[in-house]
Amino acid sequence: MENTIIELKFSLDTFYFLISGILVMWMAAGFAMLEAGLVRSKNTTEILTKNVALYAIACTMFLLVGYNIMYVDNTEGGLVPSLGALIGTQAADADHSLESDFFFQVVFVATAMSIVSGAVAERMKLWAFLAFAIVLTGFIYPIEGYWTWGGGFLSEMGFVDFAGSAIVHGTGAAAALAGVLMLGARKGKYGKNGEIYPIPGSNLPLATLGTFILWMGWFGFNGGSQLLISDAANATAVGKILLNTNAAAATGAIAALFVCKVLWGKADLTMVLNGALAGLVVITADPLSPSPVMACLLGVLGGSLVVFSIVALDKVKIDDPVGAISVHGVCGVLGIMLVPVTNAEATFVNQLIGLVCILGFVFIASVIVWTVLKKTIGIRVTEEEELNGMDQHDCGIDAYPEFVSVRGN
Repeated sequence: MENTIIELKFSLDTFYFLISGILVMWMAAGFAMLEAGLVRSKNTTEILTKNVALYAIACTMFLLVGYNIMYVDNTEGGLVPSLGALIGTQAADADHSLESDFFFQVVFVATAMSIVSGAVAERMKLWAFLAFAIVLTGFIYPIEGYWTWGGGFLSEMGFVDFAGSAIVHGTGAAAALAGVLMLGARKGKYGKNGEIYPIPGSNLPLATLGTFILWMGWFGFNGGSQLLISDAANATAVGKILLNTNAAAATGAIAALFVCKVLWGKADLTMVLNGALAGLVVITADPLSPSPVMACLLGVLGGSLVVFSIVALDKVKIDDPVGAISVHGVCGVLGIMLVPVTNAEATFVNQLIGLVCILGFVFIASVIVWTVLKKTIGIRVTEEEELNGMDQHDCGIDAYPEFVSVRGN
């Protein structure tokens, strides 16, 4: 009887891992739709190609080397991970299958890389981007992931990041920031005297659909990170995680809506979308400890901050077409630093140390990789190629051929 119960729990937890992973994989579609909606029509096919290709690269690299670096045969509390064979072997006392664990983890890697895609959109060479994806998903992410979720020194120190506000979202934002700084802004985005010229996206319905897909996928992102659901305590915890996740997203969107109304007298849809995502990123650091009311407050803080962050980055001429650095980076930092407010196991000092180690390492490593790519194959398209659009240059296919009449719009 006892063995039967153990087998049932194993099966249920494995199934939960797989379903959660499928939800997170669906976030790849969300990023693709969001980014396709927020870039100009002449760059739509290219941004979609990037999102499909980066997901495929992330899955392959994490299978071949990344998972091994992050999890297999590593020393607890260590700094340098060991290397073995692919994803290792099933532990005798495991709560779920090893393969389900890999599947759940690999979709997180793809999420981190998807963040980079939108920030460097409309002026980066496709093949330079894909080359960077190989390094980030195969090596950079797994190393900092080992420091935390893999049992490395940050984990032993007491750094808390439940589902990846820093480990996933901060990593993507730090890599994106490095790329954006080296790329420079899109042509026509900023004037010689500090003017800021908006470059509207081509399809806001698509961007809205992408946001709702991400919102839905986040239930797997945060809920699956509980790891277990086969007993009353864990099932209750998962329910609370999903409640808090949804609450933070909702109040994030509402907060952004009201901030836009106060600042500009208008309801800026793109800011509202980013407000919902900001609330999700903030709560991801610890969606279990806060009360529902506190989760709502965290969403308000994230949804408000992201508006000011996007405006501030524009003022210093950091051109991020989709607001990814603000949503995933700035709000990721906010989420990490607010964990000790509701979680007694976390301290502000340890949280700050963890942020500095993760974001500092990823940013520096990314700068090195971007520099190598810039000196070898180049990372930015020519001015003419940028004017004509990435679809024509990289893909030779227009996303909306029946509507394309004049290039450069």
